[in-house]
Amino acid sequence: VQLQASGGGLVQAGGSLRLSCAASGFTFDDYHIGWFRQAPGKEREGVSYIDDSGTVTYDTNSAKGRFTISRDNAKNTVYLQMNSLKPEDTAIYYCAASPSLLTAPGAYNSWGQGTLVTVSS
Repeated sequence: VQLQASGGGLVQAGGSLRLSCAASGFTFDDYHIGWFRQAPGKEREGVSYIDDSGTVTYDTNSAKGRFTISRDNAKNTVYLQMNSLKPEDTAIYYCAASPSLLTAPGAYNSWGQGTLVTVSS
């Protein structure tokens, strides 16, 4: 099982980034995907989640109204479109897969390596 997150970078406050999570080594559309982030000195937190079919999504308060999660099962890829970025969004962003549609990081047993998002003020 492999998940590879990409698309991070340095952006000014108010800007946008689109993260991608490419999956391989498992039946992608059998798994729900979550995006998480971890800022320096802070615990890992959930950002957005999407079910295996792509029809059910859930955004945490940090993402609501600004981030959009989507997936293309034909490409084994999940996306996180991030708009109106704020300095407090600075973190390493991870994607993870789970057979259960839950929000706790412990429910996810397959993790990508993370991509760094830095938002300057």
